Amino acid sequence: MFVIFGASGKVGRTSAAELRRAGQPVRAVVRNAAQGEPLARIGCEIVLGDLTDGASVSRALDGAHSVQMLCPVPRGEAAPAEAMRRMIDTAAQVLRVYPDLHVVALSDYGAELDANTGITMLFHHLEARFKEAVRHLTLLRSSEHMQNWARVVPVALATGVLPSLHHPVDRKFPMVSAHDVGVVASQVLLDRNTGNTARVVSVESNQRYSPNDVAEALSEAINRDVIAQALPRDQWAPALLRAGLATNHAQLITDLYDATNAGRIDVEAGIGERRFGATTLREAIAALVPALGTH
Repeated sequence: MFVIFGASGKVGRTSAAELRRAGQPVRAVVRNAAQGEPLARIGCEIVLGDLTDGASVSRALDGAHSVQMLCPVPRGEAAPAEAMRRMIDTAAQVLRVYPDLHVVALSDYGAELDANTGITMLFHHLEARFKEAVRHLTLLRSSEHMQNWARVVPVALATGVLPSLHHPVDRKFPMVSAHDVGVVASQVLLDRNTGNTARVVSVESNQRYSPNDVAEALSEAINRDVIAQALPRDQWAPALLRAGLATNHAQLITDLYDATNAGRIDVEAGIGERRFGATTLREAIAALVPALGTH
């Protein structure tokens, strides 16, 4: 049995669908029954679970041989870093009880760094805790998801200006479609790591893109000119707070983009395996526009 935590998310849904297409049994772990309905339609067993509740994690793992673990940064928490660390620690404590389980843990580019990377520091904590707790471990590190641009596409549609925390706007950086991360996750789940050393797999698109490229793809999708503009550093926190993030969450993102713009966040050179997604930026951005209900 393959168990997918976060199965209702973009990556998890794709992983579950790919495994079902391969004829594999899948248990989809979701927070509520409504999230499970589309997964049940493709033949997944649905289990309600919560990574902050060790007992529910244990129930979801009953009878499993492989599991995909997603520990997301919680939105709406006053102290999101502490909340995510508790989630990671709870998961690691439960996983320790299942020594034969193959665990594919979703991580981030830059997770090898141990200081001053904002959100990515939480994935450093995840990798460290899971390495201690899990014998058969695959760390799937992905670059920034193309779908993250959905947060600012409405601003671009309203103003013709795509605000970017990536500076400068002509510098290319690694991105990947969440769909492609899910495809690679399903592949490494099927290709079970039976060794006692953590396997590191990094995934990004088969080419790199800049914010200017994102603006060009959006212009093409809506048949209207959009330009990318670097949002001044002193406007980052106010913009993130207006978007509904708590102060501490906004600081995590600010620290992340400071590290990214300094060139510190990238694939770890010479470590593990590299995979490349086939989805182009134009395809991903074109899919965002109707999904956001925009024209």
